[in-house]
Amino acid sequence: MVLPLDNKAQVAVSIGSKIRALRQRLKRTLDEVATTAGISKPFLSQVERGHATPSITSLVGIARALGVTVQYFVDTPTEDRSVQRGKELKYFGFDGTANLFGRLTNLSVGSKLEVILVRMPVGQNPSEVTTHAGEEFLYVMSGQISLTLEGTTFVLQAGDTAHYESTVPHAWCNTAREEAVVVWVGTPRLF
Repeated sequence: MVLPLDNKAQVAVSIGSKIRALRQRLKRTLDEVATTAGISKPFLSQVERGHATPSITSLVGIARALGVTVQYFVDTPTEDRSVQRGKELKYFGFDGTANLFGRLTNLSVGSKLEVILVRMPVGQNPSEVTTHAGEEFLYVMSGQISLTLEGTTFVLQAGDTAHYESTVPHAWCNTAREEAVVVWVGTPRLF
């Protein structure tokens, strides 16, 4: 008869299996990850099999070696954190622009990615030229926009994309006679 695992054992198995799965997806060896994490290979093997529970310090080292945060191993995906329902999308705006913005990702501490749906009406003035740390990616779903990067302007139509460093002075505007809808993906920041 198999007895249910106690809570501590369940946590150890869960963390270990996530570490192993990520390590294998990244095609990293036990030895590589253990060395980078500053732990022994046998200890990492025990952790991956759920036979040992890493200390916070060890888990931080493993996370760093695999390029993720500690939360990757301990957070359980929930609908509130992981899923946005289209019927619940709410738009918001800012003074000085008629553009509407709909957040497609959930806000969470330490997020490395933010996705916004931007609805740009006809006749809207160009956005202010800005710069900030990070990267941006645009996907034009419908309409047409002008994207200006360091004084060079590119016209993007439905289906076109752009990817650039946000430190480059940039601005965009709707240049069509219809609403433009753009998916903006970037490093979290305040608009």
